[in-house]
Amino acid sequence: MFDTLLLQTFVAVVDEAGFGRAAVRLHLTQSAVSGHLRRLEEQVGKPLLKRTTRSLELSADGARLIGYARAILALNRDAAAQLAGASYHGRARVGIAEDFADTALLRALHAFADEYPGIQVEAQVGIPGNLLRQMKEGALDIVVGSQCGGPERGRLLWREPLVWARAAHASVTLPSPLPLALFPEPCPYREAALASLARCGMAQRTVMVCNSIASLRAAALSGFAVAPLPASRLGDGLLALKTEQGLPPLPEVEFMLFVATAGDQAMLAALAERIVDSCRAPGAMQPQ
Repeated sequence: MFDTLLLQTFVAVVDEAGFGRAAVRLHLTQSAVSGHLRRLEEQVGKPLLKRTTRSLELSADGARLIGYARAILALNRDAAAQLAGASYHGRARVGIAEDFADTALLRALHAFADEYPGIQVEAQVGIPGNLLRQMKEGALDIVVGSQCGGPERGRLLWREPLVWARAAHASVTLPSPLPLALFPEPCPYREAALASLARCGMAQRTVMVCNSIASLRAAALSGFAVAPLPASRLGDGLLALKTEQGLPPLPEVEFMLFVATAGDQAMLAALAERIVDSCRAPGAMQPQ
């Protein structure tokens, strides 16, 4: 039988794509995380990760185990919740940034509400800055959103590049001033894009303010504007402009989960884990 502590560490290393970030998430030292992985590999009798100087990759056996590990941990959490917290009652108010307003997360919220009929799960989609402000004011219990090196500290789900998205059919020459499609304030993508352009002295004008990822992509796909987007949101028809095309680099996007310090912490922790399970990074570790 596998030790659930070791499985938890293994899952954290995979999700965080590194030992250091996994240690922060688990409130352990990096040496403790390494020790847990060694013990799990001894139990399995095979290496689970391929370590290089620049990255970690799942081995074929690690790729097989990670699915079982997630299932075992989920069953363990569910059993504990059913036995100790089956009487959860009240409201769970979840703020969801546009990046996360997808079927997988909403299905997880629906399943949690079905499992605990005493809980009213409510969701609100919005801009991360507004959602975090509402959480501080006591209007939301959990926020799932993104930031670009912001001061708010939560649970890191994954990181990916923020890029300048433009239609693949658009002219190679960039217009001046640069036409931008942006989310309204306070948006981390908007702030990062404007600050980056200001630092390099590039002229810009906001030609479209969007309230959804779909409208932001449409503005870029049509050739009407350039839009700052997470790399995973490019899709067909959009290209990421490079620095050699004259645009300054953008920071990485951190996709985060934030939980309020008030309220039923046991219930919120259980719901947070369900949300984490539904939010897997687009570029998660793959076996080589």
